Amino acid sequence: MTRRPRRNHSPAFKAKVALAALKGEQTLAELAQIYDVHPNQIKQWKDRLTEGMAGVFEDGPKAKEPEIDVKTLHAKIGQLTLENDFLSGALGKAGLLPGAKK
Repeated sequence: MTRRPRRNHSPAFKAKVALAALKGEQTLAELAQIYDVHPNQIKQWKDRLTEGMAGVFEDGPKAKEPEIDVKTLHAKIGQLTLENDFLSGALGKAGLLPGAKK
C-alpha cells in the first residue's frame, strides 16, 4: 500500500467541511467520504471552528495596533523644532517675519 502525499487544504475548504460537520446533517464518516478527508481531521476542524466562533462577536480591536517608536518620534520633533527656530531667526533678521526682532 502506497502512502498518499501530504495535502494542504485551503482555509475556505476547512471552513466548508467544518460547517457541514457542525450542521450535523451527515455523519463524520459520510463527510469524510464526500470530502476525501479523514474523520479525525474533520473533528479537529469542527472543534477549532466552535472555539473560534466567540471571537467573531468580540468588541475588541480588529487589527493589532502598530508599535510606536518613541525615540524616533522624539528625534523628529527635535529636528523640526531646530529647523523652525533657525527659519524663524533667519526670517526675522531679513524682516520678513512680523513681530520678530531685527
